[in-house]
Amino acid sequence: MTTVDARGLRCPAPVIRLARAAADAPPGSELTVLATDPAAVHDVPAWARMRGHEMVGATEHDGVHALTVRTRA
Repeated sequence: MTTVDARGLRCPAPVIRLARAAADAPPGSELTVLATDPAAVHDVPAWARMRGHEMVGATEHDGVHALTVRTRA
């Protein structure tokens, strides 16, 4: 699993960083973006849906959202 650290960054930076990581990832890879921007909770799933990826998990701990996406096969 790949972790993309976007803590401290505001929209749209977490999605941009995730998109860059996904472009280099093999199909079926799981990528987790760590974000402190509350907008990421909505932006990441929307981006995943638009790109044909699958949301596989979302958690929050101490203000850090961990959003996991599986790239389309």
